[in-house]
Amino acid sequence: MNKILVVLYGIVAYIIFLIAFLYAIGFVGNIVVPKSIDSGVEGPLLQSALINIGLLSLFAIQHTIMARPAFKKWLSNYVNPAIERSTFVLLSSLILLLMYWKWQPMTEIIWETEGTIASIITVMFYSGWLIVLLSTFMISHFELFGLTQIYENFKDRKLTYPPFQINYFYKLIRHPMMLGFIIAFWAAPTMTAGRLLFAVVTTAYIFVAVKFLEEKDLKKLIGEEYETYQKEVPMIIPFTKIKKS
Repeated sequence: MNKILVVLYGIVAYIIFLIAFLYAIGFVGNIVVPKSIDSGVEGPLLQSALINIGLLSLFAIQHTIMARPAFKKWLSNYVNPAIERSTFVLLSSLILLLMYWKWQPMTEIIWETEGTIASIITVMFYSGWLIVLLSTFMISHFELFGLTQIYENFKDRKLTYPPFQINYFYKLIRHPMMLGFIIAFWAAPTMTAGRLLFAVVTTAYIFVAVKFLEEKDLKKLIGEEYETYQKEVPMIIPFTKIKKS
């Protein structure tokens, strides 16, 4: 019964993640979804900005704390280690859904494009999301979102982690998922104040969290092999490493 509950928990967490991920495309791009980044009743600018920064900060705090190895180890003392990742995914997704719901529109237009330029920017927007999705499969999509762990638990196998590997996008930059998010957030045919705030805060968080937290964790986990990788491959922006002759 415990194994079945673990499987159900992991599957529900993954489904909620898929909903949050797909909704994010519509939310940021102002397409299809009932509540997007620029829809709703607009309130006072300062109040809206503070609420939106608070929502983004809530996601950043949860993501930062729960992604750290020390917290993962602590959490595994209280829950089945097989659902540690699913729990992280579930809470991250629920906070995203809360953000979509409570986001305050700030619709002043910063820039607006038309015609061919707008079409090119729209293609870039969808390309960013595609880079994010493809990047997850270039490492281990199902381990990243907790499904591998619940499967190994169901089969009474020791929990394993995918080996460090450098392939496809990861040969160009160390964090292609983050680049995909940045492209998707900034590629706006019409950029409003609300979307600009979203793009600025998330981009700043990505660079700070990756450089000062995630990279440090990866060096401890992988060791010298990752340090060599850092020296040879740019972090997020492609072709920014100068090779020494």
